[in-house]
Amino acid sequence: QVHLVESGGGSVQAGGSLRLSCVASGYTISRLCMGWFRQAPGKEREGVARIYTPGGATYYADSVKGRFTVSQDKAKNTVYLQMNSLKPEDTAMYYCAAASTCGTWYGFGDYWGQGTQVTVSS
Repeated sequence: QVHLVESGGGSVQAGGSLRLSCVASGYTISRLCMGWFRQAPGKEREGVARIYTPGGATYYADSVKGRFTVSQDKAKNTVYLQMNSLKPEDTAMYYCAAASTCGTWYGFGDYWGQGTQVTVSS
């Protein structure tokens, strides 16, 4: 059983930065694909970034490429999402998730965190 806890959300002005953290327990992330998703009010949840922790390969949604960076610290069993040049449209609840494969956004089903709110003001 994988337990995920996100932190690091908050309120920031457009152009600012935040770093989200996702601490995993119950299983080592070194065998997992770890993903970040977000959901804004009235919108569907969307994949933002994912990292295949065994090899370090990363994948990003087009909307965040060049601004967001996903990384891992295996010693801390933690995944990060560094968010730079934030825009008001990045406002959403951000969730961390785990999956056994990393091919698509749709492999994430069983393991999710509780979410952390990110609010970007103009």
